[in-house]
Amino acid sequence: MALIALASDKGSPGVSTAAVALAAVWPRRVLLAETDPAGGDLVYRSAAAHGGPLNPNTGMLSIAATARRGLVPDQLWDHVQPLSGGLEVLVGLGNSEQAAGLAGLWPTLGHAFASLADSPHAAADVIADCGRISGDTPAAELFPHASLVLLVSRTEPEALARVRDRAAALAGKLNGGSRVAGPGSPMVGVVLIADTGSAAKLASQVNDMLVHAQTGARVVGTLADDPAGAEQLAGRRRGRLDKSLLIRTARKVTADLYQQYGAAWSASAHAAQPHQPHQPHQPHQSHQSQPQQGQYAPSAQQYQPGQPGQPAPQGSAQGGGRPSDGRAAGAGR
Repeated sequence: MALIALASDKGSPGVSTAAVALAAVWPRRVLLAETDPAGGDLVYRSAAAHGGPLNPNTGMLSIAATARRGLVPDQLWDHVQPLSGGLEVLVGLGNSEQAAGLAGLWPTLGHAFASLADSPHAAADVIADCGRISGDTPAAELFPHASLVLLVSRTEPEALARVRDRAAALAGKLNGGSRVAGPGSPMVGVVLIADTGSAAKLASQVNDMLVHAQTGARVVGTLADDPAGAEQLAGRRRGRLDKSLLIRTARKVTADLYQQYGAAWSASAHAAQPHQPHQPHQPHQSHQSQPQQGQYAPSAQQYQPGQPGQPAPQGSAQGGGRPSDGRAAGAGR
């Protein structure tokens, strides 16, 4: 299992919706962490498992005090809240000013996120929504601890030029000047937000561009440019989320990632599971009794977003998602 960090170079290509979509269909237990220093939105848009609002003070904000005294990976669960569909989230900061409270702690968080994969008590992958990155964003301090750093991009020429240059710079920085990922170094990948009719052709062309430019990055998949699916994921529109192009393509991306990396991740997870482990750290009450794995990797019918502060309707399982601006799948930060 692993830490997967999602980010964008500029604009609003869809990092947040991509992170929620991938987490919603992830095939194993997963923690979705809103690590954008500019702040998160889930707390304003998504319902908690009890049907009420999420607590804005439990998440990245509350973890700051804990991390200053040292952070055991299992302690992350004390700051996690389940959405109404079962997806477990570490809600983001309220605003960029609060990021000062995490100064110097980002490497500690990165290590804890990555080490959670090997917890003998409550192991999980972590998908981190890092928002936009620039040369001085503190969220970039998570990247050396990640197994994958995924840059989300749209397909306009200027967006592709930026993601090419960002991928090259990032790969070089993470690999000591080399753009080839070495042992223990994260791979840099690109996820494109594209119309499904042209996605395969565009992915091939962009991948060729990345190879020709010797960026060290590769296109790992495409997510559908699906405004309706993004609205459903955000809880602002009803419908069969499992039938949406957004969720169908998210399943394809996760399947491809696991085909390429799953064996290594599974071997790591298996080695970390002792028989009848002793549990020195007891998570927060709300996480002591955990659902079965299927609730962490919901099919679309299991994951149907609810409205903040409103109980899920009878007869349908609900979940939460981060809003899009209605422009396209994954629109947002």
